[in-house]
Amino acid sequence: MTNSAPRAEVVVDLDAIAANTAVLRERVGRPLMAVVKADGYGHGLVPAARAVLAGGADALGVAVLEEALALRAAGVTAPLLAWLHGPGTDYAAALAADVELSVNAEWALEEVVAAARATGRPARLHLFVDTGLSREGATPADWPGVVAAAARAQADGDLAVVGLWSHMAYADAPTHPTIAAQVSVFEEAVALARRAGLTEARRHLANSAATVALPDTWYDMVRPGIALYGLDPLGGVPAEVGVSYGHTYFPESETTLALVPVGYADGVPRAGGNRAPVLAGGAQRTIAGRVCMDQFVLDVGDAVVRPGDEVVLWGPGDDGEPTAQQWADALDTIHYELVTRVGGRFTRRYVGSAGAV
Repeated sequence: MTNSAPRAEVVVDLDAIAANTAVLRERVGRPLMAVVKADGYGHGLVPAARAVLAGGADALGVAVLEEALALRAAGVTAPLLAWLHGPGTDYAAALAADVELSVNAEWALEEVVAAARATGRPARLHLFVDTGLSREGATPADWPGVVAAAARAQADGDLAVVGLWSHMAYADAPTHPTIAAQVSVFEEAVALARRAGLTEARRHLANSAATVALPDTWYDMVRPGIALYGLDPLGGVPAEVGVSYGHTYFPESETTLALVPVGYADGVPRAGGNRAPVLAGGAQRTIAGRVCMDQFVLDVGDAVVRPGDEVVLWGPGDDGEPTAQQWADALDTIHYELVTRVGGRFTRRYVGSAGAV
């Protein structure tokens, strides 16, 4: 008789994602674009998208066009923005799939206009201005040129500018002085766009942290990501035989070691060795020694453990398991990285029915 149970699995509660979306949507009282990039922050692109839509999301946001097209191929018809594009992007495919696009430079705008003319499908465009993150937005120096070119293309019927947006550097620190500075730059950028005739474009600035903590940044639409998946966007509140490669762990006395068959090939951070907590044998225990490619070791002391017993790396914390924030604190990273990197040979099992087909 063979055991059909999966060796390891990621359990995703779709009802929880839907409920989180509904709470945020009710809180802001305006349209909500749910960000499902990076495979739904590691929760599954299509199931996560369906769940947030079941929870009341008005639109979806992804980083790259491939994610957007995968959603369309799966039958998702909701308004959808893709914002991270390089030169030579197949904008014709985006327009054919009714995907809204973001641009931050005149060269990108020219490529979108060319695709719109070739396909006969006017683009729906968001203009991205850098307000202080210094990442992918148009700089204040370049913004007037981008706006002017977009206004001309809109007048020619090649596109409609439907969004003006930016991203925050310190929204997870609600009192940080950069927030007011970014808001000021954003409002100046919006004013310039309005003067150029882009009067119908919706403004959106607020990521998860700002959606939770900064109502003044909500504008016409909010754009949460990580908060939809139940993770706190504001971070946590300040909490003689060697083992494994390099013998970086030495038990102080005779003990029981448990082998867990997942490792960094499955997305478990290698840096978790001797630092990260895991629930096993009824208690949280720190990984003993290095995380290997396919496995790691736990020192379970005198606890009764048996082959096949459940081991939980992180979860909501309701049943004694560590949270992703605990891991993030232990590894000096952020929980975004943790939940988006898990994959490899894990399988996903969804619970709940939100968005299910």
